[in-house]
Amino acid sequence: MECRSLRRRFLLAGLCLLLSTCVIADESLRQRVEAMQAGFVPSAAGEPLMARQALTNFYAERQFELAWLETDDREALLAALDSMGQDGLNPADYHQLPLTALLSRQFEDMSSAERVDLDLLLSDAFFMMGSHLLEGKVNPETIDAEWLANRRQRAMAPILARALQEHAVGRELDDVRPAQTGYRKLKQLRAYLVQMTDLPWPPIPDGASLKPGMTDARLAEVRHRLTQLRGLYGMAPAGANAESSIIENYDPPLVALVKIFQAHNGLEDDGVVGRDTLRALNRTPAELLRLIDLNLERWRWLPDSLGDPHVMVNAAGYELTLVVKGEVTLRKRVIVGRPFRRTPVFSDSIRYLVFNPTWTVPGKLIIEDKLPEIIRDPTYLQRLGFSIYRGWGAERQRVDPGGIDWRATSASRFPYQLVQAPGPMNALGQVKFMFPNKFDVYLHDTPSRDLFRKSERSFSSGCIRVEEPLELAAHLLALAGDPGWGAGRIEETVRSKRTVTVNLKKPIPVHLEYWTAWSDDNGQPQFRKDIYERDERLYRALTSRVPVTGLAGNGAVRDAGLLSQK
Repeated sequence: MECRSLRRRFLLAGLCLLLSTCVIADESLRQRVEAMQAGFVPSAAGEPLMARQALTNFYAERQFELAWLETDDREALLAALDSMGQDGLNPADYHQLPLTALLSRQFEDMSSAERVDLDLLLSDAFFMMGSHLLEGKVNPETIDAEWLANRRQRAMAPILARALQEHAVGRELDDVRPAQTGYRKLKQLRAYLVQMTDLPWPPIPDGASLKPGMTDARLAEVRHRLTQLRGLYGMAPAGANAESSIIENYDPPLVALVKIFQAHNGLEDDGVVGRDTLRALNRTPAELLRLIDLNLERWRWLPDSLGDPHVMVNAAGYELTLVVKGEVTLRKRVIVGRPFRRTPVFSDSIRYLVFNPTWTVPGKLIIEDKLPEIIRDPTYLQRLGFSIYRGWGAERQRVDPGGIDWRATSASRFPYQLVQAPGPMNALGQVKFMFPNKFDVYLHDTPSRDLFRKSERSFSSGCIRVEEPLELAAHLLALAGDPGWGAGRIEETVRSKRTVTVNLKKPIPVHLEYWTAWSDDNGQPQFRKDIYERDERLYRALTSRVPVTGLAGNGAVRDAGLLSQK
């Protein structure tokens, strides 16, 4: 009996020893994680830890074991961290310096406290890198009230657990990067530009506009600059030989290259090197890199899938594209909001079309735009086909505009609706594409079609005017699976002058975006003017040392268990 009891004690002791080798909680790590839970601001090796909730969840789940015991995992994390610059993100934001210093030492030579510091820094770096690759470093809604992002959400703690279990740290971080073609192509452009940053880039001096046929000493510098940019834009050699006497002549080959450059920069491609073209030629590779980095961040604000098919509007590029199975099947010029009535950024779905629409003028536009016109021109309302109504809904009553004292009306005393009938003067033209939203903006036709010929097209009050919209309507109706609406029926409906609403059987996603740099179908760069002055504010936020997403308390991030901070 005594022997049996002794054997049982030995077996229990062996089992306890076996269990203790399977799960070894680090008491120092446990205490520090519990301090995070209690609300203390966490740090490691003098560095603040930003992903507090994710760290707490991750280490509690693994019973406070150290996570980064494998050398290969640590080296993979450091390699991934060093490559973050390729995504336009700053490796210094992810504990690069303290991690590099700690990882230069032998793990066996570190004290217990140093190992905990290293483990926490590695985990925090993974969470921050993953979060910023997944949904961006900056929460756009904190820097622009007219920007609603549809950002991706994933819990990062399970991703890190899987990365360490499968020794796939780099792969898991790569998996949270945007998979969109536009993002990958923009990264390729960035890699090319990085190679150009050491080139000398003296500014070409100001002066009179350079026109075809002129001779000017600055033309030699223009020719040299276009030679430097030749590979970036896929252009042929810049004409005259450097030894030639015509190097300072503005000859036809150089004019052709200038026109190509202007087209890639959203400028009037007239071959005249004026102020705007000269400014674009003088932008250094480092400045172009900055533009690309801002737009890489904007890609990280988008969902995994844009939908197939989908409509994309680039307000800064004045362009609409219809994308089917990853290919652009339709491309149209657009007119967007003026700088003081900016077109917002958001995603939705086109749900119905209205042919020969009426236009109920928004209240703000009535006061700011229409009322001054009515007072100035007594024939304005009749000439443009407007009717006046008092009240709203079924109770509204038509009012004779001649009986209204327009000078006595104001924003606080305007009980009228202003409705424009269908017709050639209607501001919405022959069709509008509706996706009801809080901004009350949509796509529509316009009677002012001559404006599409201009290179800069910010003339609207926020809505997007589309060139040749009936062609877009035919494509959308076909894609939505309504064979009864071919081009013939659309033309007949428009000629009838009757207002007809057509619900799409399958709503089609639409994305109103704002790209000031992108890679075109040929893999060449396109740069555009920042018409709404959104780039500078984003640049300040993106280059801030503080992870803006976390401090903004973004709901998506909190739901993912990431950057909650007191």
